[in-house]
Amino acid sequence: MEEKIKIRSKELMGAEISWFAPICDGDDRYLGERNGKYKSSWENTSNILLTADDLGYRNILCPSSYQVGQDTLPFVSAVSPLTKNINILAAIRCGEIHPPMLARTLSTIDHILKGRLTINIISSNLPGEDMSSQDRYQRSREVIEILKQSWNKEEINFKGQFYNLKLPTNPVKPYQNGGPMLYFGGYSPSALDLCAEHCDVYLMWPETENNLKSLMENLSDKAAKFNREIDFGLRVHVVVRETEEEAREYANSIISKLEIEKGTEIRERALDSKSLGVSRQKKMRDLSKKDGYIEPNLWTGIGKGRSGCGAAIVGNPDQIINKLNKYMKMGIRSFILSGYPHKEECKIFAKLVLPKLKTISLLQEQNKMPINEPLTPLAAGTRV
Repeated sequence: MEEKIKIRSKELMGAEISWFAPICDGDDRYLGERNGKYKSSWENTSNILLTADDLGYRNILCPSSYQVGQDTLPFVSAVSPLTKNINILAAIRCGEIHPPMLARTLSTIDHILKGRLTINIISSNLPGEDMSSQDRYQRSREVIEILKQSWNKEEINFKGQFYNLKLPTNPVKPYQNGGPMLYFGGYSPSALDLCAEHCDVYLMWPETENNLKSLMENLSDKAAKFNREIDFGLRVHVVVRETEEEAREYANSIISKLEIEKGTEIRERALDSKSLGVSRQKKMRDLSKKDGYIEPNLWTGIGKGRSGCGAAIVGNPDQIINKLNKYMKMGIRSFILSGYPHKEECKIFAKLVLPKLKTISLLQEQNKMPINEPLTPLAAGTRV
């Protein structure tokens, strides 16, 4: 691990290997060609999640979007009792639900999951909004502070730019003492400041290794000012096959039916399509070679038809493992993976790569609990 990068779980030798539940209608065999077989529905996406649970993935991201797909928290609540060991990373869009009610909703789900809930903080504009980045992240800061008061204190007593509240917290106590871990993504100065002060895991989109190191060093410095250390995660697609040639061929096939205009339409419909993070993904794609590779085994072709995470690790099992090990050596401890189509690629990765990795659950490790045992309110650790 780089000396300038300070991480909370520096003693852990493995990583949290997670999958992605495409509840926002993002599942396809070919980008730009819709097939009803992969439509976002309860049947399809819950099956993907439960498959990841059965195969040994440690966590699964359930994203948030207005334009397409299903609502995150009802989906998570419905699937939670069906799961066995997997944690669930539920995306919440700050400002969408009144914070005390959000605290109660998340606490309810945390009890259903027996302490296996984690939260992905989203600060994008709500549908119809056009707020400044500074205001959006200030609202997120206030939501997080209210959630933490709800989970850790006897009273919510908060005055801010967006919320003014004084309420008892008895109705909103979570299963986990201290509340769920907070994962966070964002690239603006306001976003980094918020993550450094309040969040547990900083999620990045794929970039060159040097760019990732710079991001991690910068956030480590910011967190140190609050006497904190955080963990780092990478949200990235993956294509693995027995040989590199097969993997590259399959990767190219994913965008083989994508028309340029259709790709632009898909990218721009997202609420975060104008964000700094998306612009960084575009810049990486523009700097890539003609074959779409920005560095060995990192392919940017996915970004032609997707907003947000726009690159995939592509290669044979040894190449994928080597790339993940490089990231782990840098200090990355969480990987949220996906592929097209999601269920089939979930199985292929689990067969070819997952058994060769030491996997952990950041939540379970932080609370010092075996992965196959549920948290209890007494055993769970309080986060600050």
